[in-house]
Amino acid sequence: QLQASGGGLVQAGGSLRVSCAASGRGFNRYVMGWFRQTSGKEREFVAAIGWSGGNTLYADSVQGRFTISRDHAKSTVYLQMNSLKPEDTAVYYCAADKYSTTSTYRDPRKYDYWGQGTQVTVSS
Repeated sequence: QLQASGGGLVQAGGSLRVSCAASGRGFNRYVMGWFRQTSGKEREFVAAIGWSGGNTLYADSVQGRFTISRDHAKSTVYLQMNSLKPEDTAVYYCAADKYSTTSTYRDPRKYDYWGQGTQVTVSS
């Protein structure tokens, strides 16, 4: 089970950190990803991190502004979002997959487990 939290309302240029707490199923050995979705659009890849934390991948649109990390002791994955823009407004979902490789991190179809989403709203 994945539980996302930490969303909210922030002004453009501000920062926010969303979290995804995992329980059960050995998620510490899973690839973890963040995706986002706005109404009427497909789910968009944001960032992903390998089970060891050594491999990370970011969408071009967030590269240099967002940082994904994980804490195995807490079975939690974080997405630190800095320099937020209004176009970052979306529902953010965390996801987990046991078999993804860096070549498939961006594909939401590869992820087997999904959290419920947390709303991030960036005002201009």
